[in-house]
Amino acid sequence: MIRRSGILAVLFAIFTVQVSLANAPARSFRPLPKPAASDPVRPAFAVFDRTSPGLKRVIRPRARPGFTTQQTVPALAIISAGAVPRSIRPQPRHRVARGYTEIRDAKVRTQPAAVITRGRRGSVCGVKSIKGEKLAPIPGRIRGCGISDPVRITSVDGVALSQASIMDCGTAKALNMWVKNGLKPTVGRLGGGVASLKIAAHYSCRTRNSQPGAKISEHGKGRAIDISAVNLKNGSSISVLKGWGNRTQGKLLKKMHRSACGPFGTVLGPNANSFHRDHFHFDTARYRSGSYCR
Repeated sequence: MIRRSGILAVLFAIFTVQVSLANAPARSFRPLPKPAASDPVRPAFAVFDRTSPGLKRVIRPRARPGFTTQQTVPALAIISAGAVPRSIRPQPRHRVARGYTEIRDAKVRTQPAAVITRGRRGSVCGVKSIKGEKLAPIPGRIRGCGISDPVRITSVDGVALSQASIMDCGTAKALNMWVKNGLKPTVGRLGGGVASLKIAAHYSCRTRNSQPGAKISEHGKGRAIDISAVNLKNGSSISVLKGWGNRTQGKLLKKMHRSACGPFGTVLGPNANSFHRDHFHFDTARYRSGSYCR
């Protein structure tokens, strides 16, 4: 009896195993081990061949879990030369470093983008005593402004300008002539001589005295320079605003003003109008009747 029961138990166990095998899934859900380094399966990535114009992109298939190296998923093999050479998916935006601002819209420059230095030892306009640099043409933001052949001047006849000033060569030569033949002889050895000129204005695209509806100023054409003071080597200065009414400095300033008539076509000072009470305005506009000095 005991032997018969053992046989039945063995038969029942065999039956149970067969039923389990019949109901088992076609493949195991347990992930397969990763292929060894020698596995011939290649990762799926694009390879660009720029030497062959007919073959631009090749995509390799990648093996997926549950598939052997022979059962790889099929993929595109060759994309024709007319296809897009790179993904149309937007590229990630560049991060802007802290402390820097991202420039979104470029605007038209009214000042020169490139500086070209010509001449011997920084000399420009063909005159050795005029120091500066040659600039690219400056377009005007309003009609009538701009300079086709501008220069940026730093000193004339050994006298420095308080700020590098943009003008044309005609104005630079007139300024150089006035400093040499008018300003220096007038000042003489007072205060050790002339050290520099305090520049109030040079090139500026605007109307005369910045008045609405007025004509374009000579400043907007690169033909004018405004001087508010003459600085001396001992540290003192002769100011147009403060010195014009002074007995001593007034004589010197009036002599400087008169000496500019000739080299410049227009010479304006405190007696001209309220716009010029604190500076001299010199420009190279020419008139049939001669220089206009007031």
